[in-house]
Amino acid sequence: MDILISVGLPIGLAFIMFSLGVGLTPGDFLRVGQRPGAFFVGALNQMILLPLTAFFCVRLFGLTGEIAVGVMILSACPGGVTSNIIARLARGDVALSVSLTAVISLASVVTVPLILAFAMASFMGADAPAVNITATALTMFALTVVPICLGVGLRHVFPGPISRAEPHLARAATLLFVLIISAALAASWDLFIANLPALGPVLVLLLTLLTAIGFFVPRLIGRTRVEAKTISIETGVQNGTLGIAIAALLVEGASGFSAYALASAVYGIVMYLIIVPVIFVYRRMD
Repeated sequence: MDILISVGLPIGLAFIMFSLGVGLTPGDFLRVGQRPGAFFVGALNQMILLPLTAFFCVRLFGLTGEIAVGVMILSACPGGVTSNIIARLARGDVALSVSLTAVISLASVVTVPLILAFAMASFMGADAPAVNITATALTMFALTVVPICLGVGLRHVFPGPISRAEPHLARAATLLFVLIISAALAASWDLFIANLPALGPVLVLLLTLLTAIGFFVPRLIGRTRVEAKTISIETGVQNGTLGIAIAALLVEGASGFSAYALASAVYGIVMYLIIVPVIFVYRRMD
């Protein structure tokens, strides 16, 4: 299990981000300037409303310590390949979904360390372990930006072979995500059972609120229904693998998964309980 955490987890996350990169083109980044309104609303939801909602839920349920920090770590994570697949299934704007995922993933190099530092100070105080924001940002850069850029570069140089390989890589990334979440739960099963009564309702409420906020905020300011569906999914679906990887950085050298990773691991299950019905509702809208 220690090998899974120290070696398998970073490699798995890098592959997931690489699979995201091979599905991108420079146009996905340029599209941000072509459709600034929809992108701005989506980015606002993900980078500001999402962590604020998570903070509200944690306070509402009285979570403290590592468990509370774990929920905030999850809220800091961008979406991933999964959110793009769900947007397609829900008949959302896949191009907008991909653009949001790409840019927010790159921005996470800055946003994740800042939210992590805030969460540590808010929920652990003097008991918080020392967090090197610069080192965390560099690690985030190595695990997210580098593989994404590598994937984009390979698609640009070898467009034909990479385009044909993209669906297989996406499926492999999804399977890897499921395996990592399953391993996280298996490794910390006793911790999971002990904290499920407290953590489960928080994550269910958080996901429900995020999905609703992600849909109604864009609609209230005049964005289209298709854009609202997409932003809703991007706001509610987070990269749980990245959350587990960040948690592993906080307890480097420890045996097994820590309490910091628990929210991200449980989320990997709870997400589908909320998102699958949402997909059917969004499909019926059309």
